[in-house]
Amino acid sequence: MFRSLRRALCAAAAALLLILAGVGAQTVHAAPAAPADRADAGDRAAAAGAGYWHTSGRQMLDAAGQPVRIAGINWFGFETANHTPHGLWARDYKSMIDQMKSLGYNTIRLPYSDDLFKSGTVPNSIDFSGGKNADLQGLGSLQIMDRIVAYAGQGGLKVVLDRHRPDAAGQSALWYTSAVPESTWIANLKALATRYRGNPTVIGIDLHNEPHDPACWGCGDTTRDWRLAAQRAGNAVLSVNPELLIFVEGVQTFNGVSGWWGGNLMGVAQYPVQLDVPNRVVYSAHDYATSVAQQSWFSDPAFPANMPGIWDKYWGYIFKQNIAPVWVGEFGTTLQSTIDQKWLAALVSYLRPTSTYGADSISWTFWSWNPNSGDTGGILKDDWTTVDTVKDGYLASVKAPGFPSGGGDPGDPGDPGDPGDPGGGTAACTAAYTVSSDWGGGFNAEVKVTNSGAVALKSWKVTWTWSGAQKVTSMWNASYTQTGSTVTAANADHNGALAVGGSATFGFGGAPGGGGVPGVSCTAT
Repeated sequence: MFRSLRRALCAAAAALLLILAGVGAQTVHAAPAAPADRADAGDRAAAAGAGYWHTSGRQMLDAAGQPVRIAGINWFGFETANHTPHGLWARDYKSMIDQMKSLGYNTIRLPYSDDLFKSGTVPNSIDFSGGKNADLQGLGSLQIMDRIVAYAGQGGLKVVLDRHRPDAAGQSALWYTSAVPESTWIANLKALATRYRGNPTVIGIDLHNEPHDPACWGCGDTTRDWRLAAQRAGNAVLSVNPELLIFVEGVQTFNGVSGWWGGNLMGVAQYPVQLDVPNRVVYSAHDYATSVAQQSWFSDPAFPANMPGIWDKYWGYIFKQNIAPVWVGEFGTTLQSTIDQKWLAALVSYLRPTSTYGADSISWTFWSWNPNSGDTGGILKDDWTTVDTVKDGYLASVKAPGFPSGGGDPGDPGDPGDPGDPGGGTAACTAAYTVSSDWGGGFNAEVKVTNSGAVALKSWKVTWTWSGAQKVTSMWNASYTQTGSTVTAANADHNGALAVGGSATFGFGGAPGGGGVPGVSCTAT
């Protein structure tokens, strides 16, 4: 329906680009502090967002119980055939995340497809020239996701992972297809939840993007009832990482009333999502303008005054009745028509300006950062650098403060060293292989190992396989074994221990030259 056109245009635009290329203070509405707490209330408010989050009524709260608001951006690409966020063909990923933060976005929604878990998936269309994206060389898609999550967290941004599609070919109405059954969907959700366990940069997972007809809500048919599927998947995720938020989108049609794909949450009033871990559900709506598709309410003579009533009916009542938090996970427009301009102004007002309501507001992530979304465009213009200041300006009143960088304070629920954490931390590392010189008869290379997990490492090892007859001739700052064309390098005594986010480098000489850069894997304890 609406979104298949947008995705096709996105893919076409990405292909064309590849060919051509060869925030103000937050008012927190919470219970008044006791007199003994007033002296440090400002410090606590400034640090809002630390650790994992949970819900209370219509609000999301951080580990210290302070209200928080998502005011973020969608950065798509992992769900496409590029298997990595778009725009890396033009810029370094760190510079893009830095720019997001500088514009006042505090959260990134990262769409992905289940193709990321297939052994044959290879990220592509990344520019490594001039030092761009240097630490992504040789990494798989999930390892690139690790890097993005790590850098976002260092900058104080949160991340919501969005299972956007079962595969890169296109959107699906239901959460499963014949090629990607429900069991695969759930297994991959659990794998991601486990991967980022102990890392509160990843605050939650959006279980499936835009369920639509024949998906139903509350009909009881387990092959179509999205509410029941969300409960099964949500409980599976929480079984391995009970700290995560579970973001549940709506459907298209409920009791004969249709709306945007994923945007109809009318069924929540009668059939709420009920999970084994309480205070984890956030309902997510999508809403768009005429640049995506025409809807009856746009031609209502009362437009745009009619829009608050429309939003109340489909999803706003959940927030207003204090049932659960609401997050508008996608909304966007080209802003080319007067109708769309009025729509966006009305929606921003409905989301509740931060200066007036603080975190007692509806959360959001705008669609999109990318300029190559065919029916909305993005915050960036086609050069992937220049900001559309008009579009970004519409969002100024609902932007919100960022969050503390790093993994939180000792003792909070996100700290893997907290003995109360039932999941513990996950040891993980990534490795980037760089050829520093190659003279034909031989070469020198360097490998940088980074602790991408949530706990300190005791040791690490890196493995790669050359496609040719290359042999290691010498190695420093690591020991190695080589069997055929496969090399395994292990840390030396002095550089095996790595703090979270820390790194170590080893180098080696080899012969003959011309081997290029192989894919590398890293394992850690």
